[in-house]
Amino acid sequence: MNKLRLFFEDRAFGVCSRLGEKLNFPIDSIRLFFIYSSFITMGSPIIIYVSMAMMMKIRKYFRRMNNPVLFD
Repeated sequence: MNKLRLFFEDRAFGVCSRLGEKLNFPIDSIRLFFIYSSFITMGSPIIIYVSMAMMMKIRKYFRRMNNPVLFD
């Protein structure tokens, strides 16, 4: 079960883990919040989650462009 969880954490967007690190809050609680609130509100937090994931990817892309590292 632990291998399955690590597999999904590595391949997921990392929004919940990033929020947990920034807010010093347990990651599992944040994930449960997104799951429960998605069921209650018919999926509207999914839009927030996806937009936050896109912002994280865009920020990472621009950081790579501004800080090029050449490997030989």
